[in-house]
Amino acid sequence: MSGAGPASDRRIAIVLFNLGGPDGPEAIKPFRVNLFSDPAIIRAPWFIRFWLARRIAAAAQQKAEQGYALMGGKSPLLELTRRQADALEAGLPGAKCFVAMRYWHPFAREAAEQVKAWEPQRILLLPLYPQFSTTTTGSSLADWHEAAARAGLVAPTTTLCCWHDDAGYAASIAALVAGTLATARAERPGAKIRLLFSAHGLPENIVRAGDPYQDHVERSVAAVMAALGRSLGEAIDHQVCYQSRATPQRWIEPSTEQALARAAADGVVAVVVPIAFVSEHIETLVELDVDYREVAETLHLQGYYRVPAPNDDASFIAALAGIARRALAQGDGLCSHRGGRACDARHGDCPWTRYRAVNAA
Repeated sequence: MSGAGPASDRRIAIVLFNLGGPDGPEAIKPFRVNLFSDPAIIRAPWFIRFWLARRIAAAAQQKAEQGYALMGGKSPLLELTRRQADALEAGLPGAKCFVAMRYWHPFAREAAEQVKAWEPQRILLLPLYPQFSTTTTGSSLADWHEAAARAGLVAPTTTLCCWHDDAGYAASIAALVAGTLATARAERPGAKIRLLFSAHGLPENIVRAGDPYQDHVERSVAAVMAALGRSLGEAIDHQVCYQSRATPQRWIEPSTEQALARAAADGVVAVVVPIAFVSEHIETLVELDVDYREVAETLHLQGYYRVPAPNDDASFIAALAGIARRALAQGDGLCSHRGGRACDARHGDCPWTRYRAVNAA
């Protein structure tokens, strides 16, 4: 890597990446078609993917419409991301944040045009996915590079690939967990409690192909549990699980529903932590708060609590600002929150594998 650190920069564009969500009832279907048309998610020839995307979107269209109706007919993700952007700007003088969503407005092409018009001296690409996956960060970065090239956007660029076990991030999540844990203990005195760290699932074949996501999720949980142990001075029962299965393939397990069933059988209170999500959206506000709560009631679980997503929580934003500063200090090129590669060599789909191959060539 090369280039000056953030202290010498005056105009730093920070591009925040997330999945996006429909901004009204009429956007639900095209948003979902865009999602399932992504070759990073449905790994099939384009003509099969085109057919599958529409079939998968249509199969659960009514359920999706009902879910978004519970949130006023749209996703809150863009509004929350903009609040994060405003808070992050306040903590990083000289920086301006731009939002690039993957499957609905503002798309990467819109954000690239805005960044170009602002004429930055540096660009930081900052995914709001703590854990790297080819299906999230990888897809968003590929989309961005294509959009930036079309816009003719050229500026020194730092690309942050992941920050899954950053100490500040882990501490901010641990604080949110501690708050909900205190509520559960006050309302269920003497009950045994289990933390269920629920992350978005992924097909097993993608993980077997070398995607580091599952390993990153487990490292995130380990970092949060270590921070929680330091603050509370005790060990707490916990489990990692996965939600949001969307395709017929076999997905990584245990599922969140399986984890809830085990919690019911063990007679414990479940405190669910949305570990892979930094903003509230349909998978937290509906899937966790409504769908899985109903599952918990059916299972006669001793208690069901849900830790909030960080959104623009001050500690989380401070952690994100620290991650951004350290990334910018690395100069141009690819970096993780640790600076260099943060994945084991066995993860062939870690972006560092391709980065090293390109630089070696």
